[in-house]
Amino acid sequence: MPDGQRSSTARVVAPASPRKLAKVPFVELADGRLQGVVSSGSDIARVYVSSVAAGTFAYTCSTNNNRPCGGAYGGFCNHIRALIGEAVLQYGAGRVARYMRVEPVEADSPAQSVIAPMAQTRPVPGDKSAAASVFSRFLRQLAYLEMAPTTAPLPEMQWFPPTRAVA
Repeated sequence: MPDGQRSSTARVVAPASPRKLAKVPFVELADGRLQGVVSSGSDIARVYVSSVAAGTFAYTCSTNNNRPCGGAYGGFCNHIRALIGEAVLQYGAGRVARYMRVEPVEADSPAQSVIAPMAQTRPVPGDKSAAASVFSRFLRQLAYLEMAPTTAPLPEMQWFPPTRAVA
């Protein structure tokens, strides 16, 4: 059995490029979508939960209290474009393009090489039901970032078996 299947630890992929977390504090490729949280440019207390479905490029963008984004009608708003740009910084253009099922692009291509083919398909608004789970994962990530560094086990992670355990 490969080590990845015997261990409770997952391989962490280093970011393709360093990124600033002020504009897009959370971005992930998960659940068949590129999704994340984007800060509002006008209100420090407001964030937008944005996502783009892989393959269809159906998009959603709404505030953290489920109000629709004013710019996400008829195409990608600036929040979604920022999300895609930060995903390219985090994961690399090649990986984002493969996940989103966009024509292959070079690994070091700019974000526009991923955004342009997606926007040209004239995507439609998608299902907004995932916004709550994306925002919840973002809040969970913030909770872990606020914890003091420690090597002690975390109580909510105790369901993982210890590494190198003999069965």
